Amino acid sequence: MDTPVPFRADLGRSVRLLRAFRLEQSDPDFFYGTLAMDTVAQLGTYTGLAGATVADVGGGPGYFADALRAAGARPVCVDCDAGEMRLRDGRPPREAVLGSALDLPLATGSVDVCFSSNVLEHVPDPIRMAAEMVRVTRPGGIVYLSYTVWLSLWGGHETSPWHYLGGHYAARRYTRRHGRRPKNVYGESMFAVGVARPLAWARRCPDADLLDAVPRYHPRWARHVVHLPGVRELVTWNLLLVLRRR
Repeated sequence: MDTPVPFRADLGRSVRLLRAFRLEQSDPDFFYGTLAMDTVAQLGTYTGLAGATVADVGGGPGYFADALRAAGARPVCVDCDAGEMRLRDGRPPREAVLGSALDLPLATGSVDVCFSSNVLEHVPDPIRMAAEMVRVTRPGGIVYLSYTVWLSLWGGHETSPWHYLGGHYAARRYTRRHGRRPKNVYGESMFAVGVARPLAWARRCPDADLLDAVPRYHPRWARHVVHLPGVRELVTWNLLLVLRRR
């Protein structure tokens, strides 16, 4: 087990992550590896990971699973796309399970932590996915759920910032400009998920208590933007919801 990286939600961290985001397309190993280490360090502030069984929902090629394993956890990578799972070296991650985030192929209460990074905006029913994550978590376990907010600057992913003029328009523009459809197609593999509805669901969830709701990549002093209606949709960028299963 590697020595955990201390987590500090300061401005320096935000700048480092922003620089890494610029390399997502050109150097995905560096980008996703950096993000995975930071995310696991952040998760470790909410719960112990040594020996914990962690479901990595939408884990794709396993960057987060690798970082979880390095922290002493026992990750199970769940993804609905076998091709995504083989993107790194042609093989799926260790302990990988093919299945939908809307109907997780895991028993109720079977994991200590249910984790998902930047997947919720890619499912047509985000509340159902969130409820599934709660279902498979044992009582007392932690749900770590983060996603890109639609009205943030990166809400349209590779079609940004043209998504502000509409998701379908942004997709058509991308196709004309690049000669191919975007990987994340609005209405098919990317959906408009804001802050208000998932936050309201988390606050009222009958099976879990909301421990935290923060802008995932922001410095700690900016955490309160999540509680500013309207403004939060634009500046949160990536919302992190942390719940404890009852």
